[in-house]
Amino acid sequence: MKLTYLTAAVVVAAFGFAGTVSAQTKLKFAHVYETNEPYHTEAVWAAGEIAKRTNNKFQIDVFPASALGNEQQINQALPLGTIDMIYTGAAFAGATFKPIAISNAPYMFQDFDHWKAYSASPLFKELAEGYDKASNNKILALTYYGARHTTANKAIMTPADTKGMKLRVPQAPLYLMYAKAIGANASPIAFAEVYLALQQKTVDGQENPLPTIQAKKFYEVQSHINLTEHIFESLVTVASGPLWNRLSAQEKQIFDAVWKEAAARATAAIRDSEQKLPEWFKSQGKIVVVPNKASFIDASKPLHNDAASGAGWTKDQYDRLQALAKKS
Repeated sequence: MKLTYLTAAVVVAAFGFAGTVSAQTKLKFAHVYETNEPYHTEAVWAAGEIAKRTNNKFQIDVFPASALGNEQQINQALPLGTIDMIYTGAAFAGATFKPIAISNAPYMFQDFDHWKAYSASPLFKELAEGYDKASNNKILALTYYGARHTTANKAIMTPADTKGMKLRVPQAPLYLMYAKAIGANASPIAFAEVYLALQQKTVDGQENPLPTIQAKKFYEVQSHINLTEHIFESLVTVASGPLWNRLSAQEKQIFDAVWKEAAARATAAIRDSEQKLPEWFKSQGKIVVVPNKASFIDASKPLHNDAASGAGWTKDQYDRLQALAKKS
């Protein structure tokens, strides 16, 4: 019953009022993030904006916090048409089209500016089109999820400090590359179950961006925030093939424009938040550690083009991505 009330509240928030909405078509947008995160608030904004721009033809109900399933399940629902749109990590999209997961290899990007150049590049456009063709779905936008960092109940200065550590990673193959590079034992656990796994010490640590560590309250059950900054993570906004194929050309333009704007808004909010959060974690009594990042980079780079470690892209795609970095 609580879930029903939450969903209803989201719908009301999306349109500002209830009872007078005369949408002809109801759509479901699903994701695994909390209601206080920018991904969710911008999805709610986009739902309202699409309703407005289509004269209420489309009512998009936003289902947060794994309400319609974990990340694998919502991806699997897209081609069935039981879910119409989702946020999903690029690594999960890589289960359908491997090259698009290139952005999730550890230390693939030098910094946020490198990620930003990739997000606006012909390379990303080509990879998105490759995913569209392979999946029959449609990528509408790329959102910055944040730089991923490693939490634990100890300081992590070099990969030697993670040897044998039970590290929770998302249930997508490419995240194993980071664990393999640093000698940790990867423990794939669904996002909604991570807090309990940390609390019960089923795992020793986890890795996520700072805004997510805050929103999911992982810091409550971990003492150290280790700023490994190992992956500059991306979310893709995906429309299902059944939905995309029945939209008119004008409606496609509206959906595309709105979700790109929502992505830009969420990206800006996440970037601003992650720059402020180290001090906030200190104010909560957490120990914020600045590791020897060079040692992590040295451990990770040999795996970047190793198919056995999860690389599913070509050397040309890799070189083009690296060429987008600003040279000092």
